[in-house]
Amino acid sequence: MTCCLNPACHNPPHSESTTFCSNCRFPLIVLRNRYRPIQLLGSGGFGKTYLAEDLDKLNEYCVIKQFAPRVQGTAAINKATELFEQEARRLQQLGEHPQIPTLLAYFEEENNLYLVQQFINGQNLLAELKQQGTFTAEKIRKVLLDLLNILKTVHQHKVIHRDIKPENIIRRSTDGKLVLIDFGISKQLTMTVITNPGTTIGSPGYAPLEQIQDGKAYPASDLYSVGATCFHFLSGIHPWIMWEQQGYGWVSSWREHLQQPQSSELEKILDKLLQKDYQQRYQSAEEVLQDFSSLLPSLSPVHSTQAVGVNQSQSSFPATLPYEPQTGKSPAPVKPKVALQKASRQNTNWRTRFLVGAAITIVGTQIYGYVRYGLLPSSPIFLVKSFPSSSFLERTLTGHSNKICSVAFSPDGNTLASGSYDKTIKLWNLATGEQIRTLKGHSDTICSVVFSPNRITLVSGSYDETIKLWNLATGEQIRTLTGYYNWGISVDFSPDGNTLASGSRDKTIKLWNLATGEQIRTLTGHSDEVISVAFSPDGKTLVSGSGDKTIKIWRLK
Repeated sequence: MTCCLNPACHNPPHSESTTFCSNCRFPLIVLRNRYRPIQLLGSGGFGKTYLAEDLDKLNEYCVIKQFAPRVQGTAAINKATELFEQEARRLQQLGEHPQIPTLLAYFEEENNLYLVQQFINGQNLLAELKQQGTFTAEKIRKVLLDLLNILKTVHQHKVIHRDIKPENIIRRSTDGKLVLIDFGISKQLTMTVITNPGTTIGSPGYAPLEQIQDGKAYPASDLYSVGATCFHFLSGIHPWIMWEQQGYGWVSSWREHLQQPQSSELEKILDKLLQKDYQQRYQSAEEVLQDFSSLLPSLSPVHSTQAVGVNQSQSSFPATLPYEPQTGKSPAPVKPKVALQKASRQNTNWRTRFLVGAAITIVGTQIYGYVRYGLLPSSPIFLVKSFPSSSFLERTLTGHSNKICSVAFSPDGNTLASGSYDKTIKLWNLATGEQIRTLKGHSDTICSVVFSPNRITLVSGSYDETIKLWNLATGEQIRTLTGYYNWGISVDFSPDGNTLASGSRDKTIKLWNLATGEQIRTLTGHSDEVISVAFSPDGKTLVSGSGDKTIKIWRLK
């Protein structure tokens, strides 16, 4: 198969004998007559990522990153180009480490820049957490040792990663070792690394105060992210949720949220990793490793029998990779010892009891449905349909003082935003039903709220003829967009988070550059108010619904 490389195409795969893309008629090419793209893996603000085959290495898998920025203006494009080249340099600098992807090539072809890197066959640790549940103390220690040894090398090369989180840590399926990926926002360390004030670098929840507040980063910043990541593994709670509730105050009470207490030695290490003030943290990965050897001398090494204990079949792709291709047979598991056989029998007994209990519950439910609702036990669908609505109600949120016009989920599903006639926006923790904060600034009804794809920004449209952008980490207004002569009714983000569309009672749709706050263009054509706007998943099409009883489809790219 060959995949189209046109940045403006949805990149359908084709047979190897096909010459032109069936969708856009773009020529299908093999980069450098060597790297054949076979599937689109993902896209972002700076370009697209493809799974590819290296024809010079017996069709071995690799990853192609194509530079195709969705930014406007010479300065923005130059900055994006700098970041893309910077990632290539980081991989070239660090890729000799066995637990960092290797840079295979960096080149320009057909006026496009490409970065080719090693494909990591494995599963990211967020997926592992979801599949296997919270980590044990022993598993956390092994994760820490693996990560710290990687960071020791990264920091020795004067590089700060700035985005350590479970999604960027892959457990390699061949040997169980961890691989640190995505050096796209890493920085070379001089004395300090400083970004533009107000710029959020890193992932909310995992990024330390100095990155979020001041745009600064140090080796200790990466170590904070390691500590926040370990908290997520131990508790199953995303650090962002903790931050929403308590700000950075959660780092002094993180123990309260663990499912079971940990050893005082491990807690001492995590305490120091999670210090709010970077100067109070460990200053290097080497310092943490030294504490490991002194505070945790009994840490057992990873033996080969332990590594084979979990027999991985197919794993998912790391990070944005949606699936894992077949790469051959898994190694045969080692024959378990007697102790493991005993544990297996105990697990079997436990599963038997669980299944019996589940069967009793299901049968009981069927009987209840028959007695209470007069339904045959063989009709479970009708049983569910006949339940009263109160059976499905999980929680009712109260707090607004007037009608609620708009609600929206955050991309991770943990937070809800609501806009009201009371001129306020409220953020809610869906796990607890508690209010996180109230955003005030509009002078009239909030009729539309929407989260940015990266979960950093909230946008609100109001009858006060303004659109406001809010920093979710601080609750502060980022900027106000004006230019309407009547109510702004609907807003929506493009999938890459760079563009905002807004519909209004002035019968127009406006497109905004969120980096600058400037209008890109105004779309006209409706004869009544534009009540709803929505981007297509690929960001190329915008749809608008209007009071003129029509839906218009706009081709943006």
